[in-house]
Amino acid sequence: MMARTQITLDPETRARARARAAQLGLSLAAYLRRLVAEDLRETPRVANPSTVFNLGRSEGADIARHKNRMVGEAVSAGRARRLSTSR
Repeated sequence: MMARTQITLDPETRARARARAAQLGLSLAAYLRRLVAEDLRETPRVANPSTVFNLGRSEGADIARHKNRMVGEAVSAGRARRLSTSR
């Protein structure tokens, strides 16, 4: 169940938010809900690329066993960077 929340925006911010929501094919309310949900998501761990580059050393890196997790972390980190720069 949703709870009604009221916010106050200055006219320019409201107009820009409505325009962005329209570009995304969303209502203003859906756009704001999406922004809040994204902001409240847990911050993904930053992938450490040195783990991949140190595979030739016997430091415990095992890309075969952990590749899906490592690729997922790298993708999440890239997505988080894109989202933070697009705001």
